[in-house]
Amino acid sequence: MTDVSACIGTAAPYYNIVLVLILIPLFIKLLTIKNKKINLKPWKILGIALSIYVVEEILTILNGLGITNSPSILPPVFEFIIITLFIYMLLAQKEDLR
Repeated sequence: MTDVSACIGTAAPYYNIVLVLILIPLFIKLLTIKNKKINLKPWKILGIALSIYVVEEILTILNGLGITNSPSILPPVFEFIIITLFIYMLLAQKEDLR
């Protein structure tokens, strides 16, 4: 592993969690809109996937710092759940467009 890839691998979870923390207030504002024309179900599903991603990134950061030692199977399980939620979100949005 080169020095650049090691630096990116170390810093990337921190950047990801900062970007997600910026995104959370935007999601809250979206979900509190009083407009009844918008179907919020797909957005709520995306919010659940985002919260799972936050948990995954926090575990990655804690593992990198040596605070916890979670099983190596956990990140693929989280990613599988996130991808499944994305597919369900797209299907819910497609159903709403009919």
